[in-house]
Amino acid sequence: MGARHSRGLSMIELLVGTAIGLVIVAAGTVVVVHHARENRALVIEARLMQDLGSAADIVSRDLRRAGYWAAAASGVRSDDGSPVVVNPYAAVTPDAGASDAVRLSFSRDASENDVVDSNEQFGFRLRNSAVELQLGDGNWQALTDPATLAVTTFSVEPHVEETSLAAFCAGPCSAGSTTCPPRQQMRSYAISIAGRSVLDANVRRGVQSAVRLRNVTVVGSCEG
Repeated sequence: MGARHSRGLSMIELLVGTAIGLVIVAAGTVVVVHHARENRALVIEARLMQDLGSAADIVSRDLRRAGYWAAAASGVRSDDGSPVVVNPYAAVTPDAGASDAVRLSFSRDASENDVVDSNEQFGFRLRNSAVELQLGDGNWQALTDPATLAVTTFSVEPHVEETSLAAFCAGPCSAGSTTCPPRQQMRSYAISIAGRSVLDANVRRGVQSAVRLRNVTVVGSCEG
């Protein structure tokens, strides 16, 4: 019997095998890179939504407290002739039309003094692509982080529902009166915040929220 000779791979077979291996590696790399990009985009989007949602929650929380007055009973007419005191914390701006800033106040007094003190003034505004929070007179701090979130829209729009209190007046109002009868106002605010991620400008999201103020106001008065 003749000797059996072993035969290796030819150059062509080696090149073909190498090419196939490179194609498989390239395809795997593309899949890994694609999944890495998707994961990064999801993380950025989740962080963006969390930041926007947290900001909207804080704005809603403070607006809900607007107008709180520890001596609210002083603003109710009584039969003993006690003078009616106007709630010093009732004002909230804007009171009409949407705005990128809102100012409010509520009582923080241990013993009510019926005066809006410097530490009882609050607000929010859009400035330099960030929502800022006011904690006391002139004390503004960043509520959102401009290093990760660029806020493009911050809008606070008031809505007022009025209920006539004419039934509580002893007599009818004069024709054409703009102050009589008194009206009870239920105030609510629509909040909209939108922004983009600083890490990826293509990731843009927005949140909307609505809040009703717990403290109602009364405008106008009876005649006579």
